[in-house]
Amino acid sequence: MSAASDPLGHPPLERYLTLPGFTPTVMTMVLGYRLRALREKADISPRSASQALNCSEAKISRLERGESPIRERDIELMLRLYGAQHELEAACELARRSKEAGWWEQYGSAILPKWFDKFVGLQEGSKVIRTFEVQLVPGLLQTEEYAYAVAQGGFLATPEEVREKVELRLRRQELLRRSHAPHLWAVVDWPVLQRPVGGPEVMRRQIQHLIAMSQLSNIKIQVLPPGCVAIGSPVTLLRFEEYGLPDVVYLEHPTGANYLDKPEETSRYRFMLDQLSVMALSPTQTRKELRRIARDLG
Repeated sequence: MSAASDPLGHPPLERYLTLPGFTPTVMTMVLGYRLRALREKADISPRSASQALNCSEAKISRLERGESPIRERDIELMLRLYGAQHELEAACELARRSKEAGWWEQYGSAILPKWFDKFVGLQEGSKVIRTFEVQLVPGLLQTEEYAYAVAQGGFLATPEEVREKVELRLRRQELLRRSHAPHLWAVVDWPVLQRPVGGPEVMRRQIQHLIAMSQLSNIKIQVLPPGCVAIGSPVTLLRFEEYGLPDVVYLEHPTGANYLDKPEETSRYRFMLDQLSVMALSPTQTRKELRRIARDLG
């Protein structure tokens, strides 16, 4: 059987190897979800799969969720068990590429904690980024001097660590201007714009930067005006579209983050983001309000 006649109706795995922005993190997820689909199609339980691989059911779950890299030997055993040996060559190539280091992995854990490493890799490979921020300007939209003020005001960090944190943030922003850039849709709560991070001049230039970025075709920025009641924590939803992956919701807290990918979970946050966008000022009204705030800041 050829890869083109996939019984699940999925595109051949070879296709994913040529997609732009296909990061090791996304490759690991694509491979994991494909293996789960093949297992379910073959009507094989996680327990039976774990017995064939001589491992725990928890490991099967981690592999299928893209939370762990997959050894080629395990891929061979699983595909043989699932009757999908025609996928072996492409699956092994995906596995090899998924072990390559992303550009962001050059930063140490003090700059890029493991729980945030995954988010950067997913964001790099996403097609749509929807975010709601309640404390700070979204990282992808921060100016260098605003980012410095944020980095200096957080946990204790050396000057070198502050410099590297800002460097990482600015490099992450490059994805918004590349070819095949993702679409960013950001809703920002009103108090974010009233909080003079770095001082009035830094904040004024940050507001002007938001105005400029909002005019790019792949970026939509909305401000949630005073009086609107919203959740008190930031949320980011990543969509991958052509990769055939589910949406992923990223919820960050002071010491880590949660990643949600079950449809019943992500649909709630997608609905919430939809409601926030309806309550927020339109992109045109938002630019008008941003200009007013910039004038008030001098």
